[in-house]
Amino acid sequence: MTTATVQQESSGMVRVLAILIIVAGALLIVTGIFTWFNVSNQLADENITVAGDAERFGGEAVEGPLTAYEQAAVISKHALEATGGLTYAQLESDDPARQTALTASFLRASLYTSVVAFGIALMAGGIGLALVLIGTALLFVNRPATFEVVIDSEGG
Repeated sequence: MTTATVQQESSGMVRVLAILIIVAGALLIVTGIFTWFNVSNQLADENITVAGDAERFGGEAVEGPLTAYEQAAVISKHALEATGGLTYAQLESDDPARQTALTASFLRASLYTSVVAFGIALMAGGIGLALVLIGTALLFVNRPATFEVVIDSEGG
């Protein structure tokens, strides 16, 4: 009997693809982290505090998605109180409360935009992590395998 070692050749294309996927994933993770902290810092620079009559986070600084969302809800509540429960579109054009409704609408839109930015940052980081794991799995699966083949040279 003769024992021979046979090495399976790995595909260079799969390895290149795996590395590209890992790099893309890492870039998404970095971008997500950068975006999260950038939006958080921008909100912190505005020195916004969640109103004391908010359901949650009253008195806390608006620096994240939950506090931004809560402050937007409080602004909506206050605007509706100031306009008698009417929205900007429902108020007459000469109603002085219309300016309050308009300002509240702009403020809420800005806060909701930051909430969306936090969500996109989190999604980018999550997709990036998934890509890194997929790329790593491809590299692992594509490793050259070594195994032995036994050849019976005695014909039996």
